[in-house]
Amino acid sequence: MRIHARAVVVGGGAVGASIAYHLAKAGWTDTVLLERDELTSGSTWHAAGLLPLFNMSYATTHIHDYSVKFYKTLEAETGLNAGFSVVGNLRMAQCDARMDEYRLYSATAESVGIPHEFLTPKEIAARWPLVRTEDLKGALFHPTDGYINPADVTQAMAKGARQRGVEIVRRAHVTGFERRGGEWIVRGAMMAERGGNLVLTDETFEIVCEHVVTATGNHAQATAAMIGCYIPAMPVEHQYIVTEPDPALVEWRKANGEHPVLRDADAKWYVREERGGWILGPYERNAPARFMFGVPETFRADLFPLDLERIEAEYMSMIHRIPSSEAVGLKDDFNGPICYTPDGNPLVGPAPGVENFWFAEGFSFGITAAGGTGHYLAQVMTSGEAEIDMWSLDPRRFGGWVNREYARRKNEECYEHVFILHHPDEEREAARPLRTAPCYDRMKARGAQFGQVNGWERPNYFAPEGFDDHASRSFRRGGWWPFAEAEAKAVREAAGLFDATAFTKHRVAGPGATAFLDWLTCNRLPKIGRINLTYGLTDAGTVRTEFTIVREGEDEYYLVTAGAAQAYDNDYLVKEAAAKRAEFGWIEVQDVSTQWGVFALAGPRSRDILKEIIVAPDPATALTNKAFPWLSAKRIDLGMVPVKAIRVAYTGELGWELHHPIEMQNHLFDLLEAAGARHGMKLCGARAMNWLRQEKSYRAFGSDLGRDATPLEAGLDRFVDMEKDFRGKAAMVATGVRAKCVTLLIDGPADADPWGREALLSGGEVVGRLTSGGYSVAFGKQIGLGYVRPALAAPGTRLELRMLGALWPATVMEDSPYDPENATIRANG
Repeated sequence: MRIHARAVVVGGGAVGASIAYHLAKAGWTDTVLLERDELTSGSTWHAAGLLPLFNMSYATTHIHDYSVKFYKTLEAETGLNAGFSVVGNLRMAQCDARMDEYRLYSATAESVGIPHEFLTPKEIAARWPLVRTEDLKGALFHPTDGYINPADVTQAMAKGARQRGVEIVRRAHVTGFERRGGEWIVRGAMMAERGGNLVLTDETFEIVCEHVVTATGNHAQATAAMIGCYIPAMPVEHQYIVTEPDPALVEWRKANGEHPVLRDADAKWYVREERGGWILGPYERNAPARFMFGVPETFRADLFPLDLERIEAEYMSMIHRIPSSEAVGLKDDFNGPICYTPDGNPLVGPAPGVENFWFAEGFSFGITAAGGTGHYLAQVMTSGEAEIDMWSLDPRRFGGWVNREYARRKNEECYEHVFILHHPDEEREAARPLRTAPCYDRMKARGAQFGQVNGWERPNYFAPEGFDDHASRSFRRGGWWPFAEAEAKAVREAAGLFDATAFTKHRVAGPGATAFLDWLTCNRLPKIGRINLTYGLTDAGTVRTEFTIVREGEDEYYLVTAGAAQAYDNDYLVKEAAAKRAEFGWIEVQDVSTQWGVFALAGPRSRDILKEIIVAPDPATALTNKAFPWLSAKRIDLGMVPVKAIRVAYTGELGWELHHPIEMQNHLFDLLEAAGARHGMKLCGARAMNWLRQEKSYRAFGSDLGRDATPLEAGLDRFVDMEKDFRGKAAMVATGVRAKCVTLLIDGPADADPWGREALLSGGEVVGRLTSGGYSVAFGKQIGLGYVRPALAAPGTRLELRMLGALWPATVMEDSPYDPENATIRANG
């Protein structure tokens, strides 16, 4: 065994083998893969091996697409057949809402270039007569989907890795990691089988390396604990059954190719052919999470006791959908662990708090994602960034507040939601409410319908008593839509109050703070008492984080970033500050997110509201442009509350963000509510704000801004100071402009708006994609932001948007189509 390596990969399932292969392919041939048992002995061995391309996530769709294409190349390279059966994937729909879901998925697939087609019930029956179709609305068919033998594809990737120089060591159990002098020491002991169990031997090992990657599947929590970290990757029981041969299927196969994979999402199962019979894989309710406190040492390639009563409804629905299966006996059944995370996405990327340690954990669809995960994670590790934005998979999207009980509840919910309708306006109920601002009860009493961001309850909109948010969800305009419309109009015409407490807030101070932030961000730093919008870049020159920077002193700054990115940004700031202290001087970074509540007050009457409650020598002039200019920050007193007031509004109206001691929030809320009632103020939620910010072309981090586009591609040239040096500048310039972010107004259907996942076309060719979507109350039509080819970014360019299966006219607008001169924001008074 090597005692020095560039990288050590821990875990020999499909994901670990793919990572080792792709690291070696990228040039890191001195990589070692350690597996505590045999390759594929974890969840890989009992996986069904399905390869679904169908996904709402742009990043995950790219990952799955790469996997499918990559697996087809392995036999030519390694001589091993990966057992890939390209049989297609038929997703059936029993209701109109499911067909709407497929139309939205189709738009994402089209933007990535994945082949698919829609079929009517008659067309389904003509192609696959074993399927009952009279109660179907239709289906979406992916001809390039299929299934693969998990063990075979893992062994093929492992052989390809060995051919490229990777050393694979089996029966090597890792017992700990130590960071020393900029390197990792991976410690462990060899295993031996005794009495049917694997036990540690006296033969120990140490490997010194630059990077560690863990792909330990069900053991993820224990692995992360070795570096003092908790990650919410926890297995859930998954049962599937294998039938005896079905004579009807055997007969049909005499004249036809292999039957496609069937998915009846409304019945919550998949079915595929297996040796003349069927495999049924249900995603039922009440499947329990397992190994909450770690996998027992005695658990190897083991299974759980069956609970077939739990999947009886799904079994009966299979018989309904495939009538010939009723007389077929059961040949085998399985109940094994599959790892999940609270949102269903895996954890792929840097571990928080340490350098050069990477997670690839929490895969519920590990075979599908393995190839693409290895490819894109290797890009991040060897080149500094992947060609797609990996933010939605980053392990740091879950903060330190997440614990085992939260993970258990959310992972069980995530499992049973695999085939639940995934409305874009969906808000899942498990483990809520958990993180609540003091004003939560007041907001709830006034009809707030809450969403969740980073665990915080945040109003999405306000509705009358008795309104059912769950029943209002839709792929079109849900029942909540009129309430969001009224809120958006109130902001444009009078005033709206938003709870923005979930914002991430940091204090950065110290002798090195100014030089540090000047290097870290691409815009010039503000003067004392002023603010700037700026961006931290990756080494690849793309957008890593969006900052609102408030300069409170010569070397003291208050930073506001996206609420969902609290742990993500804290880890970033802490690591970068530690690396730069020797060069710039002491830099102190404090996460103060939970110390400050935030209300955003916006609208033409917002100044009048604040005049009523401000404590100042002359309230009539304290908020004028002269006393309190746009893009400035001041300490003011509102009633008895000392407030950091920032004159900025994400809605594009006259307004202020009111950052206040969180323990005083209810006093401030009562003052604002009483004063606002006299000026037509409405309580407003995140959905109205999302619409309003698009009218101003304000980009949102995580959708319009990410690690796959530079600030120049995002159309943020005015926030880039090319006169100074900053991290990522040279790479940004060298990248050029591959695509351009634009704002579009859309002449769409009367009952639906885009969600930000749709393809943009010109002359029948896909030329870009939407990243945000909604409705504009100012223009009375749909609106969206997205990326197109630079030649198509000029205002007035006519494009088409794919929505609900149809093409709709879309026109590129000048940035900030609403109030392009910012007259409302700068209004005096």
